[in-house]
Amino acid sequence: MSAAISAERRHELDIGEAASTHLAECLAVDFATLLHTVAALPDAAVQRMRAAASKGITQRMALAATLLREAGQGDPARWQSHRSDTVRGWACYLIGSDATLALAGKLQAMQPLADDAHFGVREWAWLAVRTDLVAAPQQALQLLLPWAHEASPYLRRFACEALRPRGVWASHIALFKQQPQHALPLLEALANDPERYVQDSVGNWLNDASKTQPEWVRDLCARWQREHSSAANTYIRKRAQRSLR
Repeated sequence: MSAAISAERRHELDIGEAASTHLAECLAVDFATLLHTVAALPDAAVQRMRAAASKGITQRMALAATLLREAGQGDPARWQSHRSDTVRGWACYLIGSDATLALAGKLQAMQPLADDAHFGVREWAWLAVRTDLVAAPQQALQLLLPWAHEASPYLRRFACEALRPRGVWASHIALFKQQPQHALPLLEALANDPERYVQDSVGNWLNDASKTQPEWVRDLCARWQREHSSAANTYIRKRAQRSLR
């Protein structure tokens, strides 16, 4: 994916002087160089990151947070306004891996990053707390329900995307795979959301659920068709049922 990225552009990304503009650039960042440049970590820590270069990006994000914390640089506030979206992603993982915070505290601390202007940071925000959400899905649902009514579409989308039954690059939430009806209050709150960014997430949530509970998704979409006449809901229903035959 990095072949089309110029050497000059790679250098800007690797030293934290620029934010990525698409997924290929996100994946191309050299974490070891970035850590060395922005945090001046000891050589041993940088080498640990370099040795992990072949691991998945979520594993490297988690390792970056660990290395920053071990070096006494684990305050997310130090990194969450950095120019580099990858560095702001490290702030997400510092919050997500903070053993002193309960889930409510993590979500409160994560909210500015969940509302970040950069698409990548918004993804790291929910991925960084996914383990906690998987462990306590009903509590997570209650905490995130108010987010479905936020003015920011980024926060409304976070509430949905973070609780997807299957998700992307993430552990599954067994409860919502087998009993998606538990999440109905959240889905109903977003059933006519005006933003396509949110609509996509709601449709994807239901598409996830259709893999294990197809009849429930069909029934919900049939009811929504009777109850909602918005273009938004029509789009969501189509996206929700795209895997059904």
